[in-house]
Amino acid sequence: MSLLNSKEYKLYANFLNTLAVDLNKFYYSKLNKTFKISNKLKSKGYDPVTTSDKAFEKFIRLKISNKFPSHQIVGEEFGYKKSNSDYTWVIDPIDGTRSFVIGNPTWSNLIALNYKGNPVVGLANFPILNKYYLNFDNKSSFVFENGMKKKITVSKRVPFSQIKVSGAFHGAISLKQQMKIPKVLKLMQFPTADALSYSHLCEGKIDVVFQGTNMIWDIHPLMPIIKAAGGVVTTWDNRDAVNAGSILVSANQSIHNKMLELLKPVSKY
Repeated sequence: MSLLNSKEYKLYANFLNTLAVDLNKFYYSKLNKTFKISNKLKSKGYDPVTTSDKAFEKFIRLKISNKFPSHQIVGEEFGYKKSNSDYTWVIDPIDGTRSFVIGNPTWSNLIALNYKGNPVVGLANFPILNKYYLNFDNKSSFVFENGMKKKITVSKRVPFSQIKVSGAFHGAISLKQQMKIPKVLKLMQFPTADALSYSHLCEGKIDVVFQGTNMIWDIHPLMPIIKAAGGVVTTWDNRDAVNAGSILVSANQSIHNKMLELLKPVSKY
């Protein structure tokens, strides 16, 4: 896996650290007001997008382009800006748009820097909660809250019999398919809250998170934070999470292996 050197990590992590503060200022000065909602799906189903999603992404793209004009950018709302650069920014302007629409405070701005296709630095910023998560290299992740910076790590020694599990299928598998994994259903005793669940795992507050139907912008920004905090992240069928899809995150490899086994009957969906 391609990694950055310490100077590069510092450059990009500091950029995202500043951007988190700028995003909150932008939200409270420009976007903390009534917004318009539309449905991306023309056929059956509901996939909301708001004027705030689009405004956030334009703001983030402008900040990146001004600082790193040669870099590639992939965003949920405005697609792919291609170049020959090895660096690609991946943006989810509002992760948890449904939460945003109904006033839940758990939505976030997610941004990853990929180097040669691998997510290496990630930001998960929660404007309403006034906190954000960021990794500064491949071995240290932090939460910034109320002006305080704290290093975070997963819960390292929790036995499988005591794990806290947060899971959501998001329509990835049917009710009939869910019946094939009764042990997983029994373990699902803690609520999911979009990217905040993955972030809480990095703090040791929860031990397993699995969610269906993740796009690259849903998971790439979280991958470097999870790995630097000591967590394990793959798809349900144990492929590299860089491919997105249905994602499993665990506090350690032992727990992860047991969860992969339990999810096996539905892992191909």
